[in-house]
Amino acid sequence: MNTGRNTILFISLIAIMVVAFAAQLLIGSVKIPFEQVISILSGNRFDNEAWGNIVIQSRLPGALAALFAGAGLSISGLQMQTLFRNPVAGPFVLGISSGASLGVAIFILAASAFGLSTQTHIISGWGIIIAASLGAIAVFLINFLLSLRLNDVVAILIIGLMIGGGISALIEIMQSFSSNEALKNFVLWSFGSFRYVGLSQILYLIIIVSTGCIFSFFLSKPLNLLLLGDTYASSSGLNLRSAKVLVVLCTSLLAGSITAFCGPIGFVGLAVPHIARSIFKTADHKILTPACILIGASICCLCNVLASAPGADYVLPVNAITSLLGAPAVIWIILKQKKV
Repeated sequence: MNTGRNTILFISLIAIMVVAFAAQLLIGSVKIPFEQVISILSGNRFDNEAWGNIVIQSRLPGALAALFAGAGLSISGLQMQTLFRNPVAGPFVLGISSGASLGVAIFILAASAFGLSTQTHIISGWGIIIAASLGAIAVFLINFLLSLRLNDVVAILIIGLMIGGGISALIEIMQSFSSNEALKNFVLWSFGSFRYVGLSQILYLIIIVSTGCIFSFFLSKPLNLLLLGDTYASSSGLNLRSAKVLVVLCTSLLAGSITAFCGPIGFVGLAVPHIARSIFKTADHKILTPACILIGASICCLCNVLASAPGADYVLPVNAITSLLGAPAVIWIILKQKKV
């Protein structure tokens, strides 16, 4: 193990993450001078009250949401790829994201059916978060019960995919009966965004994701054993059923909470673990876990900057940005690994 090389890489990743996070506060559709942003964040006097509201009420919570969402999704993807020993597994293979989407679909589309406006504060704020959380929790409970009953991770994976497919079908049926306004609002939510997380909500997201990330460090040793196969892990004293249940719990907590607050964010959880393995050239989760946190946080911060379309009045879908960056990265890594 090259400790010196890993130390340099970690220092570099921390520096990149800090720069990417700061860029979110400085760059946006409204140009705010650098010194004014510093004054606003430090609590000193600044020239324009509107600038203060933009930085504190919009850019800061959005930047924090991107930081923690990137970290959480990357850890979830790493755990799923290890648990299922499948390089294309991601944080949403268990259907957690689909459950959250179903909760939001029922909430928005049912509100439309009863003649309620989907532009009200409760629907645009905590209402969507609560609905998404309930949907994610429902699917998690199904996965949790299955993980207690089944020892075959492939069976759990297939059932998770079937649950996701069934939920997608239900959502499509609901969309066919929805009003144009409700359909538009649901589609906008499905694009994913870090900017919609408010200052009053960000603390809850930080607490939940931080808990999941800390929990993931304690799973590093069990995940390393699972990489070597169930037989070896069991002979080494690992309780397979308990370990798999804990991994499912941690992934569900991270993926479910992030989807509830930010909407479905694709490709990050799939791509980042591959990027981390390529950079550090190891399968040790004691190294990959912090590496995924730093890389995922940096990538989501960068995607948030690009999605804000600096100098423009519109905001691009975060899902589109993460896919455009993530897909080529995974393809390049696979081609590099298969190169003779």
